[in-house]
Amino acid sequence: MEPVIITPKTKIHDLLEAYPELEETLIKAAPQFKKLKNPLLRKTIARVTSLSQAAIIGGVKVEELINTLREAAGHKLQDNYAGEEISYNYVTPDWFAADEVSEKIDISDMLNAGEQPVHEVLSALKKLNDGDILEINAPFIPAPLIDKAIGLGYKYWVNEVAEDEFIVYFQK
Repeated sequence: MEPVIITPKTKIHDLLEAYPELEETLIKAAPQFKKLKNPLLRKTIARVTSLSQAAIIGGVKVEELINTLREAAGHKLQDNYAGEEISYNYVTPDWFAADEVSEKIDISDMLNAGEQPVHEVLSALKKLNDGDILEINAPFIPAPLIDKAIGLGYKYWVNEVAEDEFIVYFQK
């Protein structure tokens, strides 16, 4: 197996396949990653989540997470991640109106059951009429989901309700 270079674009699954000993380092960096011990989540979410997205989910700086993992793996530390930081929209947009929410999905139960919510959310997004809004409730910022929706041309807004409750609104 070729060694995996630990960068913000590295998928969690690939990281842990190459360096299983980094699981505890990852969990220590952000306790939200304890869910990775669930084999189903590890097979689903870990395959699509990059370390950059994981940093957002864990509420840590991407460079800190990468360098913590690189150090634990015995790799050279990096000090320039310019342009690799992802930021999301937390400002209420002009298009948002609570009465335009046509569907709500709470992905917390799916995640706790080890299910991947991406397919259900993408299906709901595709059914949106112009102007309709889809509301997603999650225990963390669902970065891979947001990135996928952005790539498909949807607008979004992240509303942080509490430390472990985020509501993401999508509009066609």
